[in-house]
Amino acid sequence: MRKTIALLLLAALLLSGCARQAVPAAEEKLIRVGFSQVGAESDWRVANTVSMIGALCEENGFELLFDNAKQRQENQFVAIRNFIQQGVDYLVLAPIAEAGWEDVLREVQAAGIPVILVDRQIAAEDRDLYVCWVGSDFQAEGEQVLRWLEETLESRGRASEPLRILHIRGTDGSSAQLGRTKALENAVRTHPNWSVAAVLPGEFTEAKSYELVRDYLREDRDIQVIYSENDNMSFGAMRALDEAGISYGPGGDVTILSFDAVREALQLCMDGKIDACAECNPLHGPRVAALIRQMEEGKTPGKLNYVLESVYDADDLTPAFLAAREY
Repeated sequence: MRKTIALLLLAALLLSGCARQAVPAAEEKLIRVGFSQVGAESDWRVANTVSMIGALCEENGFELLFDNAKQRQENQFVAIRNFIQQGVDYLVLAPIAEAGWEDVLREVQAAGIPVILVDRQIAAEDRDLYVCWVGSDFQAEGEQVLRWLEETLESRGRASEPLRILHIRGTDGSSAQLGRTKALENAVRTHPNWSVAAVLPGEFTEAKSYELVRDYLREDRDIQVIYSENDNMSFGAMRALDEAGISYGPGGDVTILSFDAVREALQLCMDGKIDACAECNPLHGPRVAALIRQMEEGKTPGKLNYVLESVYDADDLTPAFLAAREY
């Protein structure tokens, strides 16, 4: 139901065009932007798409060509080549994985189209294949939430206890997966009493995470922490824990560390179900629009544009805070 509602909201926005801003852009030639999006696999991704469509709209001086790659990199290649044929002024790319972009982006470069990467990054030796990137420091997100875990265990007098961590990993090769995974691997190396019980490939989806955690718990229930690389995977894991009769959250058998901090996850955090949420802000639409405006004015934006983010637990949250949250 949750995902159905989110997709209905996204469809309504796509059909209606875009969200009107307080100050409409002056009459001018529309800036044509092609946006290749990963898919609609999570609440975070839907919120990201809504933000992009809302900012890159006609009222703000843009014509947006949008493509949903449905989590397949080859679909992104096709969309990008179509954008070249359609003569876009800018290409905005949320890459599914980091590798494999050199050939198609050289085609974009040959067509004289500036590229803005959003959310995830690419692994390419030629940094001139894109003008700039805007998004989160995924490794720093992981380091922050693991620091929270370390400090919380110390405050509870449990810092020296053995800790078995069930790691639910996002889409392999994506920037979010690589950064968050690296943070956990580094933390386990520096804590002799921490170990990874298993790594489950949840692919950033609730359904896959539920199935994997359900099956895993039939064989091994000795876990103290679930490190879930996005909120939707956390929701799936929680359903599996409920079915197995395993308690979680502050005071429960399992500590849940989650990423993205969408409104529902923060509500569960405030309700004592999720222990801590590392924020990953999806509202990149206005940021991308501002970067394009800079380039339209002949300015060169910074290569890497990081978003400031926080880690939340129940002590940080109030109903008013959640009510004001945009995602």
